[in-house]
Amino acid sequence: MTPETGEQPHAPRAAWMRVMALAEPDALALAYAALGTLPVYRKLRAPETGMAMVRARAGGTGAQFNLGEISVTRCAVAFDDGIVGTAYVRGRAARHAEQAAVLDGLLQMDEWHERVRKSVIEPLARSHADNAAARAAVAAQTRVDFFTLVRGDN
Repeated sequence: MTPETGEQPHAPRAAWMRVMALAEPDALALAYAALGTLPVYRKLRAPETGMAMVRARAGGTGAQFNLGEISVTRCAVAFDDGIVGTAYVRGRAARHAEQAAVLDGLLQMDEWHERVRKSVIEPLARSHADNAAARAAVAAQTRVDFFTLVRGDN
């Protein structure tokens, strides 16, 4: 944590990487294509798929346990100025992982940061929030509130 802000130093990067990882692949591809000509990059680690163990907690706060495995695709790219972009995405999505890695690198460049943030990250974050709100609204329709009356003669 930084003393002056109380924020983790990598929190902004973690936030934009989360947005790209959770984005619909087609939506990310459209936003990526809309950026036009991008700086030249090389693949440090071409997109490759592997497995990761998913852990959970009973009730959200209990002891951790292994829930199961999930496929994950990762990619790393390097730009000529030495900036490295990385990405990890759920599933077997090589194109998604490469595009997210390139965007991660661009977001680390001063001359690209604002443009990518405004045209890619913010719209994808809004779309994800809208989808989550829609799912929550559907789930709320099935909510049942239980209550009990306490009898005093026990």
